[in-house]
Amino acid sequence: MKYLVVLGDGMADEPIEEIGGKTPLSYAKTPAMDALAPKSEIGLVHTIPEGMNPGSDTANLAVLGYDPKKYYTGRSPLEALSIGVPMKDTDIALRCNIVTLSDDALPYEEKTIIDHSSSEISTEDAAVLMKAIREEMNDEIYQFYVGTSYRHLTIWDHGEAAELTPPHDILGRVVGGYLPTDKKLRDMMIRSYDILNNHPLNTERAAKGLNKANSIWFWGAGTKPALDSFEGKFGKKGAMISAVDLLKGIAVGAEMTNIDVPGANGTLETNWEGKADAAVKALLEDGFDFVYVHMEAPDEMGHQGSLERKVKAIEYLDRRVLSSIVEKLDRSGEDYRLLLMPDHPTPIACRTHTSDPIPYLLYDSRKNCHFDGLYNEFDAKKSGIVLEQGYTLMSKLLEK
Repeated sequence: MKYLVVLGDGMADEPIEEIGGKTPLSYAKTPAMDALAPKSEIGLVHTIPEGMNPGSDTANLAVLGYDPKKYYTGRSPLEALSIGVPMKDTDIALRCNIVTLSDDALPYEEKTIIDHSSSEISTEDAAVLMKAIREEMNDEIYQFYVGTSYRHLTIWDHGEAAELTPPHDILGRVVGGYLPTDKKLRDMMIRSYDILNNHPLNTERAAKGLNKANSIWFWGAGTKPALDSFEGKFGKKGAMISAVDLLKGIAVGAEMTNIDVPGANGTLETNWEGKADAAVKALLEDGFDFVYVHMEAPDEMGHQGSLERKVKAIEYLDRRVLSSIVEKLDRSGEDYRLLLMPDHPTPIACRTHTSDPIPYLLYDSRKNCHFDGLYNEFDAKKSGIVLEQGYTLMSKLLEK
């Protein structure tokens, strides 16, 4: 028996008047999901524990079977594991986004945050800008590290796990009310604008019509993580397929194998087929019992507030990932159980994460469940199935 999760990050949403009160998931053309739905268990699950922020960190921990209230120590420490940055017990890790602030003569505190991803900046461009930051700001207390795309890392020696605002939560707002209370962090963010805004690379980006990546933004502070081994916890040899450092870091902490796919970058232009092929190979040829296939694009499109691109991301996931995996596993004759779900909603209307329950689809190739409906938020609610503790869903998938 093989097991896999196909996760469309941020895929769930709210009804949108523009498409007749449907959600992007119910509006999108998804023949593979439609074919699985009548033979599956479909319901709702709460992946965000009460009182915790609705982040991909807490949500994906829950989906993988780890109770966030027990295991969560912050987002950035998990990303540090992926990047390979060693952490002392006294270190604090901080996410260091490269963001776009308004390019105007106003003081930093009066600028507006335009884009949390700087036009989905490439890792290559970001590395050039982070090099400038490192040369100016690295010292014995603060160390800066290059991650992926706009997502980078700062290690703060003997730091403080302060409450910091995620940039994607305040898009379009003046930043003054959301800056760190810690003076040094705030000063470094202000200084970064002076370093980056007129950097030659940003001048080139602006000439191409791309957003300048003109400021760092600290958030997601946390302490050194300690996850139990996934195989020790569930008895399954597991692999992670993701382009995102957060998910790779969770896999490192859980002692799962990270499978890198060429061209996988977490955007709408990611290597969708490559991820599907890698998942099938891991299960059928490489001896893995469980694979977690993470697709970031629906979440990114939700943050961008783009209905058209979010629908496209869902359709790509259906046609280029899910359909391929199901077809090849069916052809192999191997029995398998498949869990399809988002980690959390990222509604177009608010362009950030919410804590609402999300729809899941659980399919077993050995049996049919005779569900009367399709896979979407509305039919999942009609099923009457609601799992209050998201971390219990993994045990359900694995028949524990």
